Amino acid sequence: MNPEPSALTGAEAPRGDNLLSLQAILQVIRRRWFWVALVVLLLVGTALVRSYLETPIYQASIKILIGQELGDPDRPSSLTGDVQGLQQFTRTAAGVVQTRPVAEGVIQELNLDMTPEAFLGNLSVEPVAETQIIQVNYTDSDPQRAKQIADTIGEVFSKQVSEVSPNANSITATLWERAIVPEVPISPNPQRSAFLALVLGMIGGVGLALFLEYSDDSWRSPEEVEQISGLPTFGVIPQYKVSRPKAKKGKDK
Repeated sequence: MNPEPSALTGAEAPRGDNLLSLQAILQVIRRRWFWVALVVLLLVGTALVRSYLETPIYQASIKILIGQELGDPDRPSSLTGDVQGLQQFTRTAAGVVQTRPVAEGVIQELNLDMTPEAFLGNLSVEPVAETQIIQVNYTDSDPQRAKQIADTIGEVFSKQVSEVSPNANSITATLWERAIVPEVPISPNPQRSAFLALVLGMIGGVGLALFLEYSDDSWRSPEEVEQISGLPTFGVIPQYKVSRPKAKKGKDK
């Protein structure tokens, strides 16, 4: 004999369908606003506390110009071909900047107490599109040191390029733009962290509210009883409290 469906089983399907409508979701949020607010406050608070506890990181940037020394001035050359060739070499040179020889040269020049791997972890290099310029970024917790290291990277790289290509028509790398001392850290960013935490908190809070609503099998109104059971409501027993008689302050003698 098949068991009859229970009230809970019958209630799950309609309630699951109701949760798919926007109006039902808004009603759930209004009923369980406390949990939504709690999740939002926890995530935003955690993000702000973590941001203020993190060590500020500063970024200094330089620009290196890739060029070519002229050899025999009487020899004709194609300016368009030279520029295109230099732009292609610029992309190669950008990868060369972020290598161990450059890192070791800067560490030795400034007598830094770090490994080449740690140095390269703070370094980022990117060629500027359609130009012969390489932008080099270095991050450090000390803004003055970030500027000093960034400038030294350009000097060391320029020197190494000149040593590798000493002949006529050789490629040159010039420290075109030196770094300035950064005043504002690139991380942490409390505003961005708080905004992301707010968005995630709203999503997580609404998800928790929907889960609690779906898990709750209690009935809150006659309309919901009719919708779930499929039977009309003939009467409602109101809930009221019986007031107790107040005790007399004094007793009759």
